Amino acid sequence: MNPVSIKSNSTRKRILINGTVQGVGFRPFVYRLADELKLTGHVNNGSNGVTIEVEGISTSVLKFLKRLPDEAPSLSRIDTLDSSDIQLCNDNIFVIRTSTRPDKATTGIPPDIAVCDQCLEDMNNPSDRRYRYPFTNCTNCGPRFTIVRSVPYDRPATSMASFEMCDDCKNEYNDPTDRRFHAQPVACPACGPTIWLHNGNKRLNVEDVISSARKSISNGQVLALRGLGGFHLAVNPFDEKAVRTLRERKRRIDRPFALMVRSIEAASRLCFVNDEEQQLLSDPRAPIVLLKRRPDTKLAESISIDNEYLGLMLPYTPLHHLLLRGKLDALVMTSGNLTDEPIAIDIDESLKRLAGIADLFLLHNREILQRCDDSIVTLFDNDRQIIRRSRGFVPEPVCHIKSHKTILGTGAELKNAPAIMRDNNIYLAQHIGDLDNPHALDFYKHAIEHLSTTLEVTPKIIACDMHPEYLSTKWATERNDCKVIPVQHHHAHMAALMVDNKTMSPIVALVMDGTGYGTDGTIWGGEILCGDYNSFKRVAWLSPIPMPGGEAAIKNPVRMAVGFLHDANIPFEQWPSLLNMNVNDLTVIKQAIEKQINCPQTSSCGRLFDAVAALLGVGENINYEAQAAIRLETLANSYNNKTNINELETLSNITNGPLPVAVLIKQIIEGLRQQRPKPELAYEIHLHVARMLTDRAMKEAKSRSITQIGLTGGVWQNRLLYSLTKDALEAKDFDVIVHRQVPCNDGGIALGQIAIAQALLNNDNS
Repeated sequence: MNPVSIKSNSTRKRILINGTVQGVGFRPFVYRLADELKLTGHVNNGSNGVTIEVEGISTSVLKFLKRLPDEAPSLSRIDTLDSSDIQLCNDNIFVIRTSTRPDKATTGIPPDIAVCDQCLEDMNNPSDRRYRYPFTNCTNCGPRFTIVRSVPYDRPATSMASFEMCDDCKNEYNDPTDRRFHAQPVACPACGPTIWLHNGNKRLNVEDVISSARKSISNGQVLALRGLGGFHLAVNPFDEKAVRTLRERKRRIDRPFALMVRSIEAASRLCFVNDEEQQLLSDPRAPIVLLKRRPDTKLAESISIDNEYLGLMLPYTPLHHLLLRGKLDALVMTSGNLTDEPIAIDIDESLKRLAGIADLFLLHNREILQRCDDSIVTLFDNDRQIIRRSRGFVPEPVCHIKSHKTILGTGAELKNAPAIMRDNNIYLAQHIGDLDNPHALDFYKHAIEHLSTTLEVTPKIIACDMHPEYLSTKWATERNDCKVIPVQHHHAHMAALMVDNKTMSPIVALVMDGTGYGTDGTIWGGEILCGDYNSFKRVAWLSPIPMPGGEAAIKNPVRMAVGFLHDANIPFEQWPSLLNMNVNDLTVIKQAIEKQINCPQTSSCGRLFDAVAALLGVGENINYEAQAAIRLETLANSYNNKTNINELETLSNITNGPLPVAVLIKQIIEGLRQQRPKPELAYEIHLHVARMLTDRAMKEAKSRSITQIGLTGGVWQNRLLYSLTKDALEAKDFDVIVHRQVPCNDGGIALGQIAIAQALLNNDNS
């Protein structure tokens, strides 16, 4: 007899869910919801997501369908949910089935999540078997991406496969009502990973590993800590000598160090923290949050040089919490590497690479399969901006678009993060960094291979930067089995912004950064573009300036100042006093410009700010990217009598083509001649650049009936320029779109590369 006729008021549905639905407690949630509504059936993980079959009274099944997306675990993300009626099975219970593996994966791996409050309670309870256990986790928290090899996300596919669960852990793992049900990293002191100390030569026999590690930090030593996505280097942030020692050994001269603080209260003692910033700090992703530094802290001065902001994060592993229980409520917590190298992950690798940096190593035997730096976020006008997208965010897809192509975006040369589009989603890999050393390039290749493996795809279409000397471009063009599509750097920035905001119509984009290879062979970086994914028009740009010495001018802003002085026709006899340089050195640079010897032209906004910083005396001796611009912004922020940009007269003579920068340089020189305060001049250059860019962008948008104007490129990490520009555009009722899911810097480039390649391929097929 047909089962349907037996239960005429019952129904059975099959539900297919795709998204971040594995490793986030989704199946236990489904089980509890089905049990509450007295439904039968089953749920299981597979490479294609989560499959659910539920059977019962029709009204209860409908309630189940409604509550499923509304009440799903907070860490989950449902991209698609499809349901269909199927034949009744008359089963008696609801069960969680073993994971299955279809031919092709369509789901993703969840990101690493900070330890939850319940696990911390277990770890702090002397009567709990996980008391002070540094690897406590559950379905709601703990490592995921950094310990996984492939999908579906199950224990055999993780670095926990080598740890056989004890009976107690097995019972928790197999109990659908337990919060550790199918928590793949589940472990306890009886069966899980362990920690120990190593002095670089041998393993140390100490009674209390954590206390000994704390003592070493208090005594001014550098501790190398094996964490979640790699090693950190930790020192006492209140010990100037210890911080300077770390700088010298790590070869990190000036770039600010990040701090890990015990609590929100500890963070508030070091920085100004508003409600929105508290939420960022407390986010389960546990990013580093850039916060304005309090002037009265007792932190070592060399923690952050020439910068108003500190990067703070809360502890995100049980091991971090244990380490921060001592007298110190904050630790320097910087990546375990030499500057510009990838973070170390293996024990042997760390003992070798960090031998000259760390005095002591705090190690554990849970293997890190994927290196993953800490993410960095901040608030701009109370909007979250991602500066570096890595741990906690990766490998969640950043967009959902209509496509069935598999495309690899190789990213840029700096702040690299490659990406792959599979079906309807684009997945960015973790932050790789700058591809200018062999370790970084190896990491880059591994990240692409791992992303391809976990997504179970082999991209045959590669979108790369147009720059022929980028290592990511060379890697792409050497792959003879793939179709390679070069994409202009700033068009990719614009497209990434459009994808980030789900925009399909043409926009006007202010693309401001340091370097990008232009279609005319010059170096772009101060562009106003108009277009969409298919094409763009360069409608205006900062007037090109010579870069004396090429790359050397990026590392020495004084050289850029010479280029701008020459372009502005400032008399040579004024140069020595303006730049604090001797006549002979300046003569050599001047002759190189006049003879066009290694002096490429650039329209870069980043180079403009470098030059102004040099003219105002804050651009000398820089040791990391954008340091001169950061100093200039800090100087500008110290000026108290700021003019509102909307009070500034609109520029009526702005036309197509090059935007005049010589007039800005002349204003600076005249201000110096009049001995006006340098903070005032620093503020005015931000104000006038914002006015010039917004006026030209608005003129272009009005002429094309475009309402959206976008801000993209690394220069928009300048808070002052960002606020001035955004305020001016919004005052004229334009819809200003900015980045939300990916960085405005080159960390988001791969997203735009893929979107452009897809559009071009669609045109070819039409």
